[in-house]
Amino acid sequence: MPAARRDGGTRRPGRPGEVFRAFLLLGLTSFGGPVAHLGYFRHEFVTRRRWLTEADYADLVALCQFLPGPASSQVGFALGLLRAGPWGAALAWLAFTLPSALLLVAFALGASLFGGPLGTGLIHGLKVAAVAIVAQAVWGMAKGLCPDRRRAGIALAAVFTVVLIGGPLGQVVAILVGVLAGLALCRSDGDDVSRAPLVLPVSHRAGGLALVAFLALLGGLPLLVLSTASPTLDLLDAFYRAGALVFGGGHVVLPLLEAEVVQSGWVSPESFLAGYGAAQAVPGPLFTFAAYLGSLLSIGPGGAQGAALALVAIFVPGLLLLVAVMPFWNRLRHRAGAQSAMRGANAAVVGILGVALYDPVWTGVVIGPEPFALSLTGFLLLVRWQLPAWAVVGLLAVLGMLIAP
Repeated sequence: MPAARRDGGTRRPGRPGEVFRAFLLLGLTSFGGPVAHLGYFRHEFVTRRRWLTEADYADLVALCQFLPGPASSQVGFALGLLRAGPWGAALAWLAFTLPSALLLVAFALGASLFGGPLGTGLIHGLKVAAVAIVAQAVWGMAKGLCPDRRRAGIALAAVFTVVLIGGPLGQVVAILVGVLAGLALCRSDGDDVSRAPLVLPVSHRAGGLALVAFLALLGGLPLLVLSTASPTLDLLDAFYRAGALVFGGGHVVLPLLEAEVVQSGWVSPESFLAGYGAAQAVPGPLFTFAAYLGSLLSIGPGGAQGAALALVAIFVPGLLLLVAVMPFWNRLRHRAGAQSAMRGANAAVVGILGVALYDPVWTGVVIGPEPFALSLTGFLLLVRWQLPAWAVVGLLAVLGMLIAP
C-alpha cells in the first residue's frame, strides 16, 4: 500500500533498478563533497522526481547529521530504502559509491586520470558546478523551511553556532540549539503538516539487530585482532573504527585514517596525501578514499580485494546505526513536540548548509572573476532555467576546460 505523505498525496513504491540507475548517474556526476551531494539529492529526488517532500527530506538530513558516518551516503541509503526497500537501499549505496571507488583504485594502480591543463580545467569546472548546486539547495530549502522570522532567526543562530564552535561539534550543537528553539518558538506554527509518519520499512526487531551488530563489531573486532593476529582482521578493525567514531563525515575522517594507516606504517605519508588529492577530484563520497588505501596497504590482501574490504568496513557502521535509529525516529517524529523540534532542526540545517556554502565550497573554489561568473551562471541555469543538475555539471566542466590557462 502506498505510504502517506505530508502533503496528502501518496508515495508509490519504486523498483530497485530505478533506484540503481538514478544513483549511478549521481555517483558519476556528484562532485563537491557531502554538502554538494545533499544538494544533488534534493534536486533529483525532491524537486525533479518527487519521491518525497521537502520537509521529509530535511528530516532525513537532520537525522543523519546526528549520527556518525558519511551523512550524504546515509541519506542516499535512506532514500533508496524509502523508494524500494532493502534492495533499493543496498543498490543506492552501491551505485553512488562504486564510480569513485573504482577511479581511486585505478589511481592507486598508477592511472594518471587528471593530469595536464585540460584535466585541471575540467576539475575546476566541476568544483564550480558544486558551488551552484549547493547555492541552489540553500536557496530552495531556505524558502521552504524558513518561511517566517522565527525559523529564519533559528537558521541565523545556527550560522553563528557553527562559525564560533567550528567543526562537526559545531554542527551537532547547532542542530541541538535548533531543536530547543523549535520546542520553545515553533509550537504555534500553522503549517499544514499531516500527522502521517514517513513510513520506513524497518521493524523494531531489525533496528535492534542492527544496533547489536554495530556494538558487537566495534567491540569484537579488536578482540579478534589480539587473539588471532590476522592482518585482514587488523584492516577491518582499523577502517570499521574510523567509520564508527567520526562525526561529520567527509574530511573529518581523514585524520582518523591517517592515524590508522600512516602512523602504523601501512601506507607512506606521500601515498596518503596523493590519494587525498585524487579523492577531491572524483565524484561521490569522500569515504571511498578507503578503497584507495585498502588497495595499497602493506597488510591484508591488497589490490582489489583489499580495496573492497576497506570500503565495506568504513561504510558499514554508519549504515548500521542509521537502520538502528530509524524505527524509533519514525515513532517520535509525528508527535506534536517532535514536529516543533523538527521545525527548529530543519531551520538549523539550512544555517549549517549556508555556512558550508561559504566554507569550504565557496572559499575553496571561487577565487577570481572567472569562477564567480561560472558559478553564477550555473546557479541561474538551475534556479531560473531549471536545467537538470547533470546538464549544468557537464556544461560547467566544459567551460572550465575552455578557460583553463
